[in-house]
Amino acid sequence: MRSRPASMRSARAPRRFGARVRAAGFTLLEILVATTLLAAALALAFATLRASSAAAARGEALAQRSERMRAVEGFLRRRVASSLPVAFDMNEQSGVPMRFVGEGDRIRFVADLPNYLGRGGPYLHDVQVVDGARGGLRLQVGFSMVMTNEVIEESDARPPETLADGLREVRFRYRSLTPENRIGEWEDRWQYADRLPLQVAIDIVDDRGDAWPRIVVALPQAASYGGAFAQPTL
Repeated sequence: MRSRPASMRSARAPRRFGARVRAAGFTLLEILVATTLLAAALALAFATLRASSAAAARGEALAQRSERMRAVEGFLRRRVASSLPVAFDMNEQSGVPMRFVGEGDRIRFVADLPNYLGRGGPYLHDVQVVDGARGGLRLQVGFSMVMTNEVIEESDARPPETLADGLREVRFRYRSLTPENRIGEWEDRWQYADRLPLQVAIDIVDDRGDAWPRIVVALPQAASYGGAFAQPTL
């Protein structure tokens, strides 16, 4: 067999190279499949990112809630535990000095106030539950100076400070020792204003219906003036 001329071989060579180039390209179906896979991967990545952001937001909200709980609990525990058997008013009918007034939604007592909260010295602490500005309930505390068994009105008195807002329920309860020297039952109202209760319990429920851990505070000064024992009501 005779060999082909060199001119014929060189003329056919480009056609064979072009055919190889066309065979190495992508078809429309391959491009569509690749685009679909890319879109699915992007959707999965965005979903993962959203889930991570939501989890981080929930974790931050939980941390803030726990921090607020600890701050409020620590403040109430320190202030109530530092109650002093110091009178801030007088019962006009019985002439009995008022040293601790406790109700279901309000407590009033005298304690030394740190300098960073006031001018130091004994101050009336008025912790009460009021309607919140955003709905729900607000727990707040007010301070008033006490001198010679009465509250002194200050010209530059600071307004009540908010401890917690957006609450569903706040309840104060009290108890003392019985005449038999036993721990009495919890009461919704402290009936012996001239003495301190043995313990104070504070129950708080937030706006989501979650109950905070109960705060139970023992008052070291309760033994003064017979405060640890039940006495006839005023």
